[in-house]
Amino acid sequence: MCQVTETYRDEMKQDEPPSELKKCVKCKEVIAVVAIKAGDKYCRGCFELYFHHKFRATLGKNRVIFPGEKVLLAVSGGPSSSSMLRQVQEVLDLPSSVIMMAPSSQQKASSYKASVDDFIRKDTCSQLTPEQKNDTSFHFVQELQTRQLRQLINCFKTLTAKEDILSNLRQHLLVHTARCEGYSKLMLGDNCTRLAVKLLVSISLGRGAQVAQDTNFSDSRYGDIISVRPMRDYSAKEIAFYNHIFNVPSVFSPNLNTKIKEKASIQHLTESFINKLQVDFPCTVSTVYRTSEKLQTTCMSSSYTNTCDRCLLCMCSLDASPENASALKATQISKCLSQTKSGVANGALSPIQNTESRGTTIEKCSKGRGEHCETSVEERGCCSVIRVPNSTDVTSLLCYSCQLTIKDMSSIDCLPHYILLEAQIRQRRSRMRDEITDFLLDD
Repeated sequence: MCQVTETYRDEMKQDEPPSELKKCVKCKEVIAVVAIKAGDKYCRGCFELYFHHKFRATLGKNRVIFPGEKVLLAVSGGPSSSSMLRQVQEVLDLPSSVIMMAPSSQQKASSYKASVDDFIRKDTCSQLTPEQKNDTSFHFVQELQTRQLRQLINCFKTLTAKEDILSNLRQHLLVHTARCEGYSKLMLGDNCTRLAVKLLVSISLGRGAQVAQDTNFSDSRYGDIISVRPMRDYSAKEIAFYNHIFNVPSVFSPNLNTKIKEKASIQHLTESFINKLQVDFPCTVSTVYRTSEKLQTTCMSSSYTNTCDRCLLCMCSLDASPENASALKATQISKCLSQTKSGVANGALSPIQNTESRGTTIEKCSKGRGEHCETSVEERGCCSVIRVPNSTDVTSLLCYSCQLTIKDMSSIDCLPHYILLEAQIRQRRSRMRDEITDFLLDD
């Protein structure tokens, strides 16, 4: 019988594995330098070919980018986007007309920030008159926008809502840049690990209906601009090995998640959970990621959906007719009953009837950047009176997840001007449609 005092450590020791087991599984000749998985060991040359082939296969399998199209690369400087940039620059064995660089992107810049600042400066100067260009006041536009962004972030109470609104605004900026520069495709550097985290985060934030668009290879929610994720089949480990072996530079940009506690936000907690689970169970990321590939949305494609039927922030299709037994329907009924009861008790009008009286009116130029004009409203034809919608008005134009984000705000007046203006336009169209609904033919 085995005794407690007996030790088998010496007998369980294994000899050093022979050199044949350390050879590359591809060429079986050169000693392996990278071990992606237990049985996947590659030498330097075979690992490079494997990495390049996966990138080309991802693009070729989905067949989204066609010859002659201009593709905008969203490079944040991180490991994943930097690796994507290297694939496009050096090893992408496709016709030269597939990916073309815009004239403005060929300018020399010392950093990514310098390129962004140069684009903002040119975009600002292009809308100014010669007299305004000589004035130095437009140089303070960036400082004003920075203060407005900080004010917007400070309006949110939780870090979860701050990260969510920043993600939407960043996507808006990328799409706007692609449209202004004539790009039809937008390449994002989301890898397999990040998409696995995004899947769980989206479900936690109530974006179950939008998970397919948030994690699939292509995203057509913006219609004319299609976002693609060619790095979605790479894990963070593979990208780290590639960048280290082939000296791909990357930079670290501190964000809201830098040096914070693990439970500070849902996004940060989910990422920490996935990374810790991946250490003990190496198939965690791939299992979650493969699950996202099987998800599909039953809603109509965003490219064929009316703009008014899409969320004001994330631009995903709104669930206009939820089922009676769904959680969204229950939330809407509960909210309607609570508002009706509160309005009757206080002797006030219903939320729909009291919409116009509760809005805040701000005089802003609809053609400019939102600054107040010096002339009166009656004298200027380019300006209009912008009524900042209240929370009730904006909520009806948002999906369930974005509704939770807006509820976390102390005041919606800090939302960007273009969002408030779009909300006003949609409300006007909705009221106009209600007025002429008796004269419209059914679809």
